[in-house]
Amino acid sequence: MKKLMYALSFLVMVFAFEVNASAASNKNEKEELSPEQKVRLSEIEMRVEEIKAMDFSEMSKEERREVKSELKDMKVEAKQMGGGVYLSVGAIIIILLLLILLT
Repeated sequence: MKKLMYALSFLVMVFAFEVNASAASNKNEKEELSPEQKVRLSEIEMRVEEIKAMDFSEMSKEERREVKSELKDMKVEAKQMGGGVYLSVGAIIIILLLLILLT
């Protein structure tokens, strides 16, 4: 029983690190992106730099909320272009617990 659990745990860990490594390599490869996507990513990067340079102390709450929602939207858009699948440490722990409980 323990040998089976160790084998399954090992396989899950190997798979998790393999997925993270392949996702990271896909993120760094910008050759897969179309020219329009590259332009949009550069626009997003420039806008993020502009937002970082802003003085938030002079803004009202509504303006700060708008900037925050804009950043969230740009983050989602950039992730969709970048692709990749990530497993967090919490997800790995939950998977291991489920394997332990189900066997």
